[in-house]
Amino acid sequence: MRDTPLAAAMRILRGIAQADGPKTAIKVMTCRKQLGIGARRKVSRGAGGGLGRDRMAELVDLPDGYMPTENEPFMNERQVEYFRRLLADWKTDLLAESRDTVGLMQKETRNIADIADLATQETDRAVLLRTRDRQRKLVGKIDAALRRIDQGEYGYCEETGRPISLKRLIARPVATLCLEAQERHERDERVFRDD
Repeated sequence: MRDTPLAAAMRILRGIAQADGPKTAIKVMTCRKQLGIGARRKVSRGAGGGLGRDRMAELVDLPDGYMPTENEPFMNERQVEYFRRLLADWKTDLLAESRDTVGLMQKETRNIADIADLATQETDRAVLLRTRDRQRKLVGKIDAALRRIDQGEYGYCEETGRPISLKRLIARPVATLCLEAQERHERDERVFRDD
């Protein structure tokens, strides 16, 4: 049996969404909504007991201005999609800033005769590179958080297994520890650090 053109297009869109990640999945969902087709994606139970990607479930449509609240079930489909988009957008912004920095540094290479101006430029470059290095590490944490979302483990403390508060996740979407575990970790770090 041959696919209708619409069914074939939807099969292609599903393949693109799975290959290209969350940003494309959002675009595919928008296309499906415009075509009037129920959007679906694969989701499964991960090791942490949450939803992952092997069982079929509806893609979530977030209303404009949606913010997770304590009044809804923890890490429901809307909250998971909210944090997936938040993290993906944050990563995109960081990578764009990094590309801009490289371009800026390539443009700014010039010969400076005055030693004070040269020192100022080198200091500015060092600060900029340190900032970009921190952002590079942050991109790694964002990727890890996106993997935890895919595995169904996002939003739960790695140490205790309890839910991380929504306020903490909104403030620090890459958080892996609940507030109590983080405080305990910081106390232990202060006690055992080398002075």
